[in-house]
Amino acid sequence: MAKLVLGPLLRYVDDKSATVWVETDASCAVTIAGHTERTFQVAEQHFALVKLENLGPRTEYDVRLDAEVVWPEPGSDFPQPVIRTGEVRRIAFGSCRAAPGQPVGDDALDAFAQRLMKTPEADWPQALILLGDQVYADEPTEATKQWLRDRRHGTKEPDGEVVHFGEYARLYHETWGDPEIRWLLSVLPTSMIFDDHDVRDDWNTSAVWREQMAEKPWWRDRIRGAISSYWVYQHLGNLGPAELAGNPLYAKVKAQGTDVLPLLEEFAEEADKETGGRKSTFWSYRRDFGRARLLMVDTRGGRILAEDRRQMINDAEFDWIERNTDGDVDHLLIGSSLPWLMPHGLSHFQSINEVGARKPGWQGRAAESIRQVLDLEHWPAFRESFDRLSRMIEKAANSGSATVCVLSGDVHHSYVAVADFPRPTKAVVAQLVCSPVHNEPPKALEPMFRLAWSRAAGWLFRRIATFVGVPDDLMRWRKTSGPHFGNSVALLDFDGRSARYRLFSATGAETASVLLGGEPQ
Repeated sequence: MAKLVLGPLLRYVDDKSATVWVETDASCAVTIAGHTERTFQVAEQHFALVKLENLGPRTEYDVRLDAEVVWPEPGSDFPQPVIRTGEVRRIAFGSCRAAPGQPVGDDALDAFAQRLMKTPEADWPQALILLGDQVYADEPTEATKQWLRDRRHGTKEPDGEVVHFGEYARLYHETWGDPEIRWLLSVLPTSMIFDDHDVRDDWNTSAVWREQMAEKPWWRDRIRGAISSYWVYQHLGNLGPAELAGNPLYAKVKAQGTDVLPLLEEFAEEADKETGGRKSTFWSYRRDFGRARLLMVDTRGGRILAEDRRQMINDAEFDWIERNTDGDVDHLLIGSSLPWLMPHGLSHFQSINEVGARKPGWQGRAAESIRQVLDLEHWPAFRESFDRLSRMIEKAANSGSATVCVLSGDVHHSYVAVADFPRPTKAVVAQLVCSPVHNEPPKALEPMFRLAWSRAAGWLFRRIATFVGVPDDLMRWRKTSGPHFGNSVALLDFDGRSARYRLFSATGAETASVLLGGEPQ
């Protein structure tokens, strides 16, 4: 009999439909709430994304493999898995979650799940957004390192490097297999996007970085394993039933009937290529949560890195994002693993570094080294894209919504910053950051982040930026909360045309509360 390996993960949910993702150890029929889907095979793993339609406002469910109930497990103390459709009043979000057992503080998402189990269902969030670094492929646990050594004994595979699909699968098992997390992901519809650690630290920082990685004999296998596993474990569940029906790769996977790993690896190689200023694959996507719209923006895989025109997102994908800002919504959410608005000193320094890295000779090489060592590859380091995003946000903030919020992570401290454009916008424009969920940085870094937010640092680096030719900023921004340190989960509550950002530590303490938009109804 087939066994459930991982899941169920509740992924897409709208007013009447949903998708639920599972991994099994053998080919089987997966039935959830009366809807059945056959698994597909990738290497030694088997997966299914079950589409559920014509749902009511609340549907309790179990998971059956070939008609045998395998979830919830017998004697489980966890609340019954449930799918809730309809109004979205609360969204949870965060980023950067190292695997359980890593010495990086208490896991705020695990603690959040434990609190949620004791909370009335009516007060649960209706959605969860994970903004990058779901797995740390470049920082495996000691247990995974030993597993790799045992698996590779007598081979020439690189020591300590996660390379192949099956090895990435282990990372997902490790980070999502925790019982509390597994329950949480079974009841909260979850949207995801990758960041660098899902592939490797500093992924796609620059053209030079890509050239350096391409010289490593294992990198081709690494990128194929990373992207093919991302498509299976994360991206597939981001798509709704209509998008799945029109997805040519998913159609091929479902039709093949045998191991589809070669097909996915071929797709992964093409997705990674930069050809004529374009990428073959869009990882960005849109989700509508009632009166709120999420535009999830890929800030890693879609980069164009030719030094004569560096772009965070290629033109075709950016055009699509801009078109999807139109709509009658109260709250426009832009999901970006990397913050748009950063500490002023750090933001200007990144733009300065981009100018320096374009210079020939030793100056360019020095600036590139600084770029890689200090991770200078956020939105301000792609100045053309930073300005285009700023113009898009300003336009969207005058189109009828009450708030335009950029949800981000990555920078290992949490904060709220509000943007002020030369002409006041109708909507409040805010950068909301929650980082990390479970990867607390050394305390020694806290003074550096505080200094980067200081007026003196902002003034100094803005003067230098002007001197070296960085364009003037299209807006000003001011930090209204933070910086907050420590592992945390954020909630964004909607009440009519108002929104409130709240930040909770792993202990459950509320460390920030900021009202955005009009007064609550």
